[in-house]
Amino acid sequence: MLGLTNPIQFRPICIGMYVNYPGSGQDEDCLFANVFAPANATAESKLPVWVFIQGGGYTSNANANWNGAGVVRRSGHNLVFVNFNYRVGLYGFLASERVRADGALNAGLLDQRFLLRWVQRHIAAFGGDPARVVVHGASAGAGSVALHLVAHGGRDDGLFVGAAAESVFLPAAQQVAALEWQFDLVSAAVGCAHHADELACLRARPTAALQATNVGAPFPGAAAPPAFYWTPCVDGDLLPDRPYRLFAAGRVVARAATLFGTDTDEGSVFAPDAPDRAALAGFFRNNFPRLSPAGADALVARYPRLPPLPRHARWFPSASRAYGEAVFTCPAVNMLTALARHAHANTSTTDATTSTAAAAVVPAGRHWGYRYDVYDAESEAAGMGVVHLFEAAAIFGPENIGWAPPSYWTYNAPIVPLVMDYWISFVRALDPNVYRNPAAPEWLEWDAAGAGAGGRRLLFRTGNLTVEETPRDQVERCDFWLAMGDEMEQ
Repeated sequence: MLGLTNPIQFRPICIGMYVNYPGSGQDEDCLFANVFAPANATAESKLPVWVFIQGGGYTSNANANWNGAGVVRRSGHNLVFVNFNYRVGLYGFLASERVRADGALNAGLLDQRFLLRWVQRHIAAFGGDPARVVVHGASAGAGSVALHLVAHGGRDDGLFVGAAAESVFLPAAQQVAALEWQFDLVSAAVGCAHHADELACLRARPTAALQATNVGAPFPGAAAPPAFYWTPCVDGDLLPDRPYRLFAAGRVVARAATLFGTDTDEGSVFAPDAPDRAALAGFFRNNFPRLSPAGADALVARYPRLPPLPRHARWFPSASRAYGEAVFTCPAVNMLTALARHAHANTSTTDATTSTAAAAVVPAGRHWGYRYDVYDAESEAAGMGVVHLFEAAAIFGPENIGWAPPSYWTYNAPIVPLVMDYWISFVRALDPNVYRNPAAPEWLEWDAAGAGAGGRRLLFRTGNLTVEETPRDQVERCDFWLAMGDEMEQ
C-alpha cells in the first residue's frame, strides 16, 4: 500500500543491489510517496502536478527523497510536487513465465503506474489538478517516462499530459524467455529449484536470503556482468514490443507534450577505462547479449580512437562517447525525432479511450530537446566532462538534491534560476517558454521532419544559452544505433 510521509522524515527506500539487509535505510516495505504542496492549497486550487520518477539503473533507488519544496517555492507556490519509491533489482524486475503465471512482470514499472493512478484519485486533496499531471524522470526514471509513453502500445490511460526525460536510459529490453536463466539462478541459490511451486518457495524465503542473490552475473556467453543487470523486459502487455519499434510506429501517448535531453558526456561515469578496441567491443557484448561480433566491429568503426583525456586509458574517450550515445543521447534524439515526425504528419489523433460514441480529437503534443554542456572545472580535470545528470542540481536547486557539485554555488550559480524556470514553466503550461526567466531565450521546438534532419535543441552553457542543430555526424551515429535496435534490443 502506498504511504504518505512528512517530507522531513523520509521513510525507507526500496532494496537495491549489493546492499546488506536489514540496514542502509532500505526495506522491502518501501512504497512511500512524498507530496510537497503550498500550505494554503485546497481541493479547489487545481494546481499543476509535477511527478518525479527517480533513477538508479532499475537496480537502486538512487535519487530518492529529493526536496521538492524548492521548486514549489520557485513556482510562486503554483504547483504540487510528488516523488516516490518503486521496486528495483530482483524485487522489481525478476522475469520468468513462472512470474507471469502467478505474479507481475515489470513490477517496478507497475509501481510507477500505481502511483500515477493514486495521483489521479487523491492529488486534489493536496491542491493538485489530476488533469494537469506532468511526469518527469532522471536516468532510469527518464527511461521509465519513455516506457510510459509507449505503455500498452501507447494507450492513453489519462495519467499525464506532459513528459520530461532527463538523460533517457535505454538498456536492452529482453524477451521473457531470454531471462529465465536469471530466475533459475535465484531459485537455485535459495534452495527452491526443485520445489513444485518455485515462486511460492521464493516468497517464503527470508528477505535477507533473497537479498544475497540480488547481485549481477554475466549474461549467457558474456565474459563479465553487465553494468545494469535487472532491467524491464518485453512482456507483451505493459511493454508489448521494444521501445524503438513502438516509437517508430507512433504507438505513443500522442497528446503528451515532451521535453527530452541529455548531457554532453553521458557515458563517462559508466564506460570502462578501455585500453584498446577489444575492451570497448567486449564491454558492449557484456551489456547487450544479442550483439553479434559483426555488430561489435561496426560500432568500434563508428567510434575510432579519440584524443586522450586526463587520468584515463587511451580508448576511454571512445568508450565514453559510444556508451553515452548508444544508451542515453541517441535514445533522446531518436525518440524526439519520432515524436516530432508523427506530430508533423498528423496534427491530431483519435483518442481510443473516449467513452463517447463519437471519437474525440486530441491535439498532438509539442516537443522540445536540449543538450546540457555546462562546464565544471573539477569534472574536466578528472577527464569526465559534463557528466550524466549534471543538470539535476540546476533543475531542483543545488540545496535540494544532496550531492550538487560545488560549482553550482559559485560560477555556475547564474544558470540555476534559468533552468529551474524552464522546467517549472513546462510543468505549469506544457511549454518551457510561458514562465521562463526574463534572462532566458525562447526555447524552440524540436523539428526533424525532413529525412536525415537533426532536431533543434537548446544548448545550455554557463552564461550562454543558444539553439543548436543536432550535429550531422551525431545524427548519423544515432541512425546507426536505431538501425542496430534489434541487436541491441532497445
